Amino acid sequence: MRHVVLLHSVYGLRPAVRAAADRLRAAGHQVSTPDLYGVPAADTVEEGFALLDKIGHEVVLERARAALRDLPPETVLAGFSMGAGVAGALLAERPDAAGLLLLHGTGGAPDAVRPGLPVQLHLADPDPYDAPDEVDEWQQAMSDAGADLTVFRYPGVGHLFTDPDLPDYVPAADAAVWPRVLAFLAAG
Repeated sequence: MRHVVLLHSVYGLRPAVRAAADRLRAAGHQVSTPDLYGVPAADTVEEGFALLDKIGHEVVLERARAALRDLPPETVLAGFSMGAGVAGALLAERPDAAGLLLLHGTGGAPDAVRPGLPVQLHLADPDPYDAPDEVDEWQQAMSDAGADLTVFRYPGVGHLFTDPDLPDYVPAADAAVWPRVLAFLAAG
């Protein structure tokens, strides 16, 4: 099974991230869920962005690096929204990563992608943080870089549609995500 680091959204380490980690653990994976903020999770997206501004993007990246230090080089980098961006940003430093799992965000520049890298994206369609034309450009760049890319778009859902404690939650879309994620982790 896989080692997975699962990085939280701008809200912070919420119950939905812990539940996702538990789901992956139940399938036999070893999952780490670092708290990149070190404070309780925010209740609103605005509070989450305020926390990120206060803590700073560089501190968030350094905390993610610290969480990865003792994990095997072939750890799957995974993240929710902002965490997908952090996972993508760290890919250049983790060239042996077994995969990139992006939930609710595209996750960084494709210049760090090695040919054949498994990448799976789950994204609202449209998504308020990733415009459709930007997603198409990102997808083309990932393909051009040689990623083994699979994109799942979920029409008509909110940004964090897998978080049952947020208004974006859509049970049917959430239910569709996890078998696809488990298949992604089981491959290879």
